[in-house]
Amino acid sequence: MPIQKLTIFHLYPDAMNLYGDRGNVITLVRRMHERAIDVDLIEIKRGDKADFKYADIVFMGGGQDRGQKVIAPDLARRTGQIKSEVEKGLVCLTICGGFQLFGKYFKTSGGEILEGISIFDAYTVGSDQRCIGNIVIDISETLPSLCHSRAGGNLKTLVGFENHSGLTYLEGNTKPLGKVLTGYGNTGDKTYEGAVYKNCYGTYLHGPVLPKNPHFADHLIQTAINRRYGSWAPMKKIDDSIEIAAHKAAIARAKTAKTAHI
Repeated sequence: MPIQKLTIFHLYPDAMNLYGDRGNVITLVRRMHERAIDVDLIEIKRGDKADFKYADIVFMGGGQDRGQKVIAPDLARRTGQIKSEVEKGLVCLTICGGFQLFGKYFKTSGGEILEGISIFDAYTVGSDQRCIGNIVIDISETLPSLCHSRAGGNLKTLVGFENHSGLTYLEGNTKPLGKVLTGYGNTGDKTYEGAVYKNCYGTYLHGPVLPKNPHFADHLIQTAINRRYGSWAPMKKIDDSIEIAAHKAAIARAKTAKTAHI
């Protein structure tokens, strides 16, 4: 079946867009267009109607506590639809505050509980610790198929910038996205970062994350294609020389940071 288009649902772009997270959507759209894949980009705000069975990729960025508090009730009413489609393989990328609200709950440093939608078997607790700085994670063990794919090439890391005081703890069937090489990670203990459940990914990597990690962007697109259209030939290779140079520069910069332990 020929590829006609993919549809991206961008959740709450008005409230959840810290540190250029919108750039992740821009990257996905550009990389699809370079491969002649049509894209419908639908922004979903509070109160908007949305049928998630039409979504191929769902994206939700980060936000401050007050932004999360504003959108949490609206997100909660969509729980059933989102969960149903995630179980059917829907591709999701959630960043920072979005990652937290895709878990079971976020307990703020002031003790307020913001209920999540429990896509990830995880919970977040606000702390006095600020995890901030460049971060590099190794995905060779957690996402080996990405590293060995045509999209991944020989890139076995993801790079970004973290800035969070919420500490996220994974449980059950939710696995980490990667092992921390440089930075703090989910719980500030420099072990693991992010979360994976089926085709749903959560991470604290801002920057935005996808422009400097083209292999991850292509993994999301390819997975969405396979889900919508069945097994399909790998996407054509495009020139990623600038993106890969940025990726390597981010690693070099991170090595000089105080938290580095590569």
